[in-house]
Amino acid sequence: MKRTFQVQNLKCGGCANTLREKLVGAFGEVEVNLEVEPREITLDIDEEKISELGSTLKQLGYPFVGEEMGFVDTASTKAKSFVSCAIGKMQS
Repeated sequence: MKRTFQVQNLKCGGCANTLREKLVGAFGEVEVNLEVEPREITLDIDEEKISELGSTLKQLGYPFVGEEMGFVDTASTKAKSFVSCAIGKMQS
């Protein structure tokens, strides 16, 4: 089923490139909407894979909007998103 998720720390085309590249193998094609705030990703996903998607996004530095995290996790995901963004910019 096609689902849309709001994602934190997603700011630019570099971030979008990283998400598309890193998620396609496990989750298929991902659409990234940089025109809305908070930013959104849309993909065809089964209910039982949403938790895995959330974990993968968090590892890349782009957790779901509203995901409760402590200070260290919040700082860590922001730092990871900067690195993911830079990698995405270099690969585009």
